[in-house]
Amino acid sequence: MVNSVKCCVEVQQNQRCGSSIFSVGRVKPLLGRFSELEALLSNMNIKSGSIDAVLLDAGCSSMQMDQAERGFSLSKDGPLDMRMDGERYPDMPCAADVVNTLDQQALASILTAYGEERHARKIASAIVEARRVNPITRTQQLASVVAGAFPPAIVYARKDRLQRRAHIATKTFQALRIFVNDELNELHTGLCVAQSALKPGGRLCVITFHSLEDRLVKRFLQGHDLSNLDQYHFSQNQQGSRKKKLVDENSGCNKSPNWLPVKRKVVSPEKDDVRENPRGRSAKLRIALRQDRPVGEDLPVYQQEVREDGSPL
Repeated sequence: MVNSVKCCVEVQQNQRCGSSIFSVGRVKPLLGRFSELEALLSNMNIKSGSIDAVLLDAGCSSMQMDQAERGFSLSKDGPLDMRMDGERYPDMPCAADVVNTLDQQALASILTAYGEERHARKIASAIVEARRVNPITRTQQLASVVAGAFPPAIVYARKDRLQRRAHIATKTFQALRIFVNDELNELHTGLCVAQSALKPGGRLCVITFHSLEDRLVKRFLQGHDLSNLDQYHFSQNQQGSRKKKLVDENSGCNKSPNWLPVKRKVVSPEKDDVRENPRGRSAKLRIALRQDRPVGEDLPVYQQEVREDGSPL
């Protein structure tokens, strides 16, 4: 892709292990979170309104999922970590801190909000009971605790989008990962920085992998004010959870729609793509153009996708 166009590509990542895959030349890898993107661009003397295109790829990478010591995978035993950037921020709370510290109500709230887990209270209760005996410090230990709260026939009763059996703890792991890494706030910050950095007519492409991310991106492109959305965020200095605004109420980011969709519907992988890369089965791509908004002129509102029966997605 890089060789097909004449451009300079700045690649941001939040893990060191990926740096080696980039070659020198027009590709410049920058280590940092989305919340650090504005400072990284400033250090590169990249001014607001000067970038032609931005691609945001949300969530964790396959490299992270495949490393048992990172603690993302419930199928591989490892320390219950889940921090994407734990090497740079060793004092950052990990998933083990969350499951062994927060009370039952806070745990249930996290599982509901970030895992969309309908059995959140039951799972939270099982976690609290288990940690009274021994701290939960390993991935498969947590998976066993969650599975133990259900009859054996239920553990693999759920199916993914490929109709493969999924472990009952899958949503619990997703919720903890999102919570530990503050992923939704990070994504929203990345969107705001992209809005500022892109030149008029610049293209924003965002790849998401679950409904929470996609919903946030869709509402951002529609111009919704996201400052009234609350999310739980773990504080190492507290024994419970506290609410943190998704964005600063005074930021003024995206108070009105400034985006023109390139495609009316979200782009999803084809069957052949999913067969080749099963992990991409839930990926969604949204593409929009950054617009200048002349005084007194409204832009076309981002189209809401609908199902065949007319109901909104």
